[in-house]
Amino acid sequence: MSKFLTGRAGTWTGFAAAALVLFGAAPLLLSGFRLGLLAQFLCYAIVAVGIGLAWGRGGMLTLGQGVFFGMGAYLMAMHMKMADAEFRNGPGSVPDFMELAGIREIPAYWVPFASPAFTIAAILILPTAFAVLLGFAVFKRRVKGAYFAILSQALAGAFAILLIGQQSMGGFNGLSRFRYFFGYNLDDPINQQMLYFIAAGILLVVLAVALQLRRSRYGELLVAVRDAEERVRFLGYDAANIKVVAYAAAALFAAVAGAIFVPIVGIISPANIGIVPSIMFILGVAIGGRGSLIGPVIGALAVALAQSALSEQFPSAWTYAQGLLFIVVIALLPGGIASIAAATKRFRREPVTAEAPA
Repeated sequence: MSKFLTGRAGTWTGFAAAALVLFGAAPLLLSGFRLGLLAQFLCYAIVAVGIGLAWGRGGMLTLGQGVFFGMGAYLMAMHMKMADAEFRNGPGSVPDFMELAGIREIPAYWVPFASPAFTIAAILILPTAFAVLLGFAVFKRRVKGAYFAILSQALAGAFAILLIGQQSMGGFNGLSRFRYFFGYNLDDPINQQMLYFIAAGILLVVLAVALQLRRSRYGELLVAVRDAEERVRFLGYDAANIKVVAYAAAALFAAVAGAIFVPIVGIISPANIGIVPSIMFILGVAIGGRGSLIGPVIGALAVALAQSALSEQFPSAWTYAQGLLFIVVIALLPGGIASIAAATKRFRREPVTAEAPA
């Protein structure tokens, strides 16, 4: 049975089951509001898959994924605001929030985002390129462990502060009130459901890419770098290059998730991309199990669902519940929720020794 689950047949069966749930059961059983909420949670799960690859397999505690999530989100939001202005007042029109801020002319760096093709290319290339440059700068100097975690977290905080001071990017309030997504009206329930299907499809593609990386020769090298980096260097491999690939892949996943998050939720602001959201991403991966493929997805969905449910009923108690959940899981299940099956299997295999009667 275990060979089936880890083999190719088991993999295809798992993807088929996930597709059946995401594309069949969920749209039939959930209301439009709940389906939109699930789409939002799937965006978090996409980010978690990348963190699972970089942290779980590569040992890089990425506390700043909000940066790449925010880059993808803001790039998409810029295009959508340009499209809204064009639909409202014609080509070359200034977005509504700029008019309120007294900006009468579109900034030069906004102009290319009127093109959908340029926007998609920017979402895929810019965050990935930034991650590659940052990765080389950090990993070539052998910065790792807590130092890398602190650096990445500081980067998330600096990025959020930078955006707050930019009135041309919406400032503290961010960008919101979108009407169109590549020509489709966001008020139409059919188009809202389309966004859910897009998020679900992206999640499955990201999982397939992550699985391929994990099972490839590169995946073996990534684990070797995590466990014995100096030995990998002794064998002639550049550990920095290996880390950069995983870090860039995680950044790409986060950027794509941020890009689809914007039309689903309808807003992006510095509050969505700073230190706290970055820690939330890590929390979901830790709870789900960073060492497995599906664990980060489960953890991200569980944390997002718990936050939504508890914050509605007990707004002031969610923070305490979040900390307690993290402590309980780490103390009782260091491998996360995904390790429950393995722990149960080991428990059943342990022989039970009875004491001899006196």
